[in-house]
Amino acid sequence: MSIPFDNSFAALGSPFSTAQSPDPVKKPSLITVNDELAKQLGIDPRWLASREGVDVLAGNRVAAGSQPVAAAYAGHQFGHFNPQLGDGRAVLLGEVVDDQGQRLDLQLKGSGRTDWSRGGDGRSPLGPVLREYLVSEAMAALGVPSTRALAAVTTGEPVMRDGFEPGAILTRVASSHLRVGTMQYFAAREDRQSLATLVSYVLERHYSDKVDAENPALALLECVISAQARLIARWQLLGFVHGVMNTDNMLLCGETVDYGPCAFMEEYHPDTLFSSIDQQGRYAYSNQPGIAHWNLARLAEALLPLINDDTDTAVGQAKKALSQFPMLLEQAYQEGLGKKLGLSEMTAADNKLADELFAALQEDQADFTLAFRFLADAIKPDAAQSGAGELFSPGKQLLEWLPRWMQRQQSDTVDPEERQERMFAANPAFIPRNHLVQRAIEEGEKGDFALFHRLLERLALATDYSPDDRDLALPAQPQERVLRTFCGT
Repeated sequence: MSIPFDNSFAALGSPFSTAQSPDPVKKPSLITVNDELAKQLGIDPRWLASREGVDVLAGNRVAAGSQPVAAAYAGHQFGHFNPQLGDGRAVLLGEVVDDQGQRLDLQLKGSGRTDWSRGGDGRSPLGPVLREYLVSEAMAALGVPSTRALAAVTTGEPVMRDGFEPGAILTRVASSHLRVGTMQYFAAREDRQSLATLVSYVLERHYSDKVDAENPALALLECVISAQARLIARWQLLGFVHGVMNTDNMLLCGETVDYGPCAFMEEYHPDTLFSSIDQQGRYAYSNQPGIAHWNLARLAEALLPLINDDTDTAVGQAKKALSQFPMLLEQAYQEGLGKKLGLSEMTAADNKLADELFAALQEDQADFTLAFRFLADAIKPDAAQSGAGELFSPGKQLLEWLPRWMQRQQSDTVDPEERQERMFAANPAFIPRNHLVQRAIEEGEKGDFALFHRLLERLALATDYSPDDRDLALPAQPQERVLRTFCGT
């Protein structure tokens, strides 16, 4: 058996990437294989779990047809530009065309040093691998555009961070790993030819209906703006806090990438953040839409030479495209918020009602996820799928708000049972709660992956409440709270 590689990015050659085989490890051991995703990719999951497959997942063997490379990119990190970053701890094994005809990257993350490691060891501790596996798969199950996890292995080697930690490697799947920072890398070098090559490549791969656009660079900018508006709206609706929205972590295909210091908000507060390295709160929950807009402006700057030869004209065209982002984001957010609230459409009065809800949740210090699930249960309390709401005790402010929302429901034409089903679909009962992810990591570091597997199975059906998994839906107790997360670099 093998992996049906079909490599288009590696074929671009230098200066887009450097040839780079992964570094072998001493004693790889399989944690898990994503059977469903493997089958989608045309890969036999039984082979992936075999000795030969594990050797490929660990970097001890290069599979037939693979052309492993480390990609070049730059990026703004916490607002400061670094002209040369690149895959410092990742190797792109190649691409696979799945059963739907979609081209997808297969990448090893934590596979050793590359030409871009800048003094780092190129490895990943086990903790970040387990976190990314759980959260990325949860996001995908919730319908959020996201990179996926195909497999995870331990390396049998320690990684030195704050102390010695067990090492691991994640096999990540993405529509591509091309980033805003990829464009910035070539713009910083004034390499117009490579920029043009990338624009054509990204359009053909991700936005094929725009390959014949009169202005390809401007068309690409508009496509990425639209994709990111939809993505960030989904983050906000779920209370997801990315934690490290640097431009090298914004994919041009519009998928969520890099689940380092990320987490889902529990107590609702707009200023929620978790990243241990975000001292100023730059990437807090409420700042995410604005930061996305800022990142897109950096993409526009990189593309200016291709948008128009006249700089003033190019700036004007880019600004016009960027001005659409707040409106597109608001449209996507309003559509999603209506579903969360059980409304067929959002009016100005509904927006006021929603603002009052968020104010009540903040005042009550209410759990964001369970508060909405409580509302879903309240539509028709005897429905078969209800139950998660029993875990939530509404506070004074929410109880005062509730009659106004119930009255609004009466004016909606949708049948209550259908409305509740929509609300269940829009409001998960289970999210990868930070304390549970941390516990799964701590147990995994001791060789026990039972909680990791249980979480993975439950999060695949996040909107279906099961009382058997009641403990996985509950917020952290005060002594369980994990308020800081780490990227493992």
